[in-house]
Amino acid sequence: MVEPVISLRDLRMKYDDRYVLNGIDLEAYPGQIIGYIGPNGAGKSTTVKIMLGLVEGYTGEVRLFGRDVSDGDSAYKRRIGYVPEVSDLYDSLTAAEYATFVGELYGLSAEDAEGKADRLMDLFGLRDAFRARISSFSKGMRQKTMIVCSLLHDPDILFLDEPLSGLDANSVLVVKELMARLAERGKTIFYSSHIMEVVEKISHRIVLIDGGRVAADGTFEELSAQNEKGTLEDIFNRLTGFNEHKELAARFVDIVTEGRP
Repeated sequence: MVEPVISLRDLRMKYDDRYVLNGIDLEAYPGQIIGYIGPNGAGKSTTVKIMLGLVEGYTGEVRLFGRDVSDGDSAYKRRIGYVPEVSDLYDSLTAAEYATFVGELYGLSAEDAEGKADRLMDLFGLRDAFRARISSFSKGMRQKTMIVCSLLHDPDILFLDEPLSGLDANSVLVVKELMARLAERGKTIFYSSHIMEVVEKISHRIVLIDGGRVAADGTFEELSAQNEKGTLEDIFNRLTGFNEHKELAARFVDIVTEGRP
């Protein structure tokens, strides 16, 4: 029997008097792409940061690779990769220097990290920028650098928070295909995004959280069958109770065009 690589049991996290997470139960298995979605403030980033060991003070059980992440052994972190929503890089470093720094954190030699990053950056069309300072990079170049660095150590779980942000159309296609091929190799992809169309197409399972709880969990086909069909965006709006988008957009336009004949 295949064991889950991620297991959350009754996960709760409270900030001040409000539960951001209020009893999350979730399992993820090798080779799965999990689309983790929800409204702003639903607790998506908090969930990921708890699994990364960046947030403490939660209750419940969080296990990665069968081990409780609260046991003090951080060895599991060498088996995970992470692309955050905001690309906070060291602007004074070159991409080569940053990749070497990240690779060494994960146990690679400086030579192996730099050589692997050089080849991966080249595939992303950034060979000429590899030795340039990150301060000169566009948002898309920074995002590509983050993606490359998250993969240097061949992680078994990859956490992606809005990984397509700032990427050009060709790079989006590459990253979507990359996720599919990594999953075929048995990697687990934990993918969070507000781009419903992409989540719908690439995810093996979609987990929607709302109000700190799991509101839906299943394949797109299963969720569609349970919710009068439609796109994932339609399902998302129904389950989260958000139906004012047309009215709000109309009011925006009215204000923007105010005073025009």
